[in-house]
Amino acid sequence: MILLDTCTLLWLALEPGRLSAAAQEAIASAGEDVFVSAFSAWEIAWKHRNGGLQLELDSARWFPLALENHSLRELPLTSAIALRMAALPQIHRDPADRFLIATAQEHRLCLLTPDPLIRQYPDLRTLW
Repeated sequence: MILLDTCTLLWLALEPGRLSAAAQEAIASAGEDVFVSAFSAWEIAWKHRNGGLQLELDSARWFPLALENHSLRELPLTSAIALRMAALPQIHRDPADRFLIATAQEHRLCLLTPDPLIRQYPDLRTLW
């Protein structure tokens, strides 16, 4: 069971050639056990709204279509995840990445991410 970091989700949907071979294999072999955080929807919408991300559709339409097209399952943001995020060591200061780390830890998922800072967290399985 795996959780996609937001950039991994974007690359899967828009630039699959940027995914590592290990990430591609993990996604292909996980079947229905590939998850994304609801927080990734916020991050994508925020970047799109502020001009840092170009999408062919409005992010409110793009996100659910990306999940449907790639058979991804969404995990909600919960108070347990928010509390875990606040307690994480200050290795990574980006709140979006910290929410993804906490989500992966809370659900015991392997986080697919190219980010070397994320991979420094204890009690977190990552792959790239």
